[in-house]
Amino acid sequence: MVHLAKVPNGDVSTLPEAVKKINLQLSNDEDSFATSVYGSRFAAEDLPKHEMPECEMPKEIAYRMIKDELSLDGNPMLNLASFVTTYMEEEAEKLMAESFSKNFIDYEEYPQSADIQNRCVSMIGRLFNAPTDHEESGGAVGTSCVGSSEAIMLAVLAMKKRWKNKRQAAGKSTEHPNIIMSSAVQVCWEKATRYFEVDEKLVYCTPDRYVIDPKETVDLVDENTIGICVILGTTYTGEYEDVKGVNDLLVERDLDIPIHVDAASGGFVAPFVVPDLQWDFRCEKVVSINVSGHKYGLVYPGVGWVVWRGADYLPQELVFNINYLGADQSSFTLNFSKGASQVIGQYYQLIRLGKKGYRAIMSNLTRTADYLSSALEALGFVIMSKKSGEGLPLVAFRLAPINSNNGSQERNYDEFALAHKLRARGWVVPAYTMAPHTDNLKMLRVVVREDFTKNRCDSLISDIRYCQQLLDQLDRESIRKQEEFIRKHAMNSDQATHNHPRFRKEKHSIQGRHGKTHSIC
Repeated sequence: MVHLAKVPNGDVSTLPEAVKKINLQLSNDEDSFATSVYGSRFAAEDLPKHEMPECEMPKEIAYRMIKDELSLDGNPMLNLASFVTTYMEEEAEKLMAESFSKNFIDYEEYPQSADIQNRCVSMIGRLFNAPTDHEESGGAVGTSCVGSSEAIMLAVLAMKKRWKNKRQAAGKSTEHPNIIMSSAVQVCWEKATRYFEVDEKLVYCTPDRYVIDPKETVDLVDENTIGICVILGTTYTGEYEDVKGVNDLLVERDLDIPIHVDAASGGFVAPFVVPDLQWDFRCEKVVSINVSGHKYGLVYPGVGWVVWRGADYLPQELVFNINYLGADQSSFTLNFSKGASQVIGQYYQLIRLGKKGYRAIMSNLTRTADYLSSALEALGFVIMSKKSGEGLPLVAFRLAPINSNNGSQERNYDEFALAHKLRARGWVVPAYTMAPHTDNLKMLRVVVREDFTKNRCDSLISDIRYCQQLLDQLDRESIRKQEEFIRKHAMNSDQATHNHPRFRKEKHSIQGRHGKTHSIC
């Protein structure tokens, strides 16, 4: 820890005479705050890092000091690793800012905010072709969440409880429940199974298939299976898994196994780009769906949604009726208090854009992704993602195999080296090691978000080509030294000091066991 120290008064005999004669006339006046922020004493001091300071500082200085710290963050618009929304209109931001002080859980005090959530649930449920209250099970039910992670936790809890109740009613064992899912699932699924003590049954990817195979999936079903996770837009390649294929096999074999669709990324894309694709409640075995409002729902983080086909699929003992601040309310969440801002932001987008607006945005993103895919293919990359709306608007790609038909005889760099080179140009284009059983396949991924225009796409293509040319000119040892330098001095993850050493290099996850990279979402 570094402190500013004052030279003590009194004779310091060890100093040379010439130094003793130096008389610095530094300002020692109390701050009048008439000067600029950088003329105040706070600009010459370290910001508090570990302990709350004894005294206050003026609000303008606190704002500027923190703003200056945050300027060291990357540019969100150049972060092509994340699906999370980085642009909203000023009117939406203003509405959200005006709601910062509202505690969403207080229905009595903020009834309109609660009603706005109900409107969002209804709109999203109907977008997913959920039954209405005049149909089966009394109609669909749903709730807002902090994000898809919480939504998935709630869905897993509901499936496990339903399975447990059926087993107990039949006088059978309730030990070792399991859930079937792809080895390419996002890490929140691994958290859900570990936290709620559910065994994982993984459907592994292959070097040529990056999604689940419906037959292989259904073949894994046994009496302890609480449900099947099917992903509408995998994290790595953006491909839509075959919900209808799994559904039809379950129907054909007369298996009473529910499907949960993880539509975190695809839930706000597929209905507008490929509306005829049957992945939602049109499939009879689909009992719950989650979607992230802060991804292609176009809202700042964090807001997610989960919808159940009907109240029958949400066990009553998981729902708490609470009298809080004067109002009775039904609650099924992992947390309690939360702000209303993100829900209000979601409602703004739904009514501001409407179906036509969402369709226009998702169509543009699909066009841009197809354009980028074609350009990268022309540069010699192997494209792993789908085009023309068959998957999410992203581009997953890898370097062509050495000695392939492109004439490449030798290459001293891999996808990670190219990602690091792009980082030096300001772009965050992540490199990943694919899911297990894919021969340690490496890949890069570009997520096309709302603010990723064709003009910016052209800049990225130029920089990828430029970085490739630079790497082609370097020998293996030069690249190794550059990689080492970048990891030590340019990558924040390698400079992090907040991770406790006890929790590093865990072995219980798919990443720990197989080397798969937990991808950013």
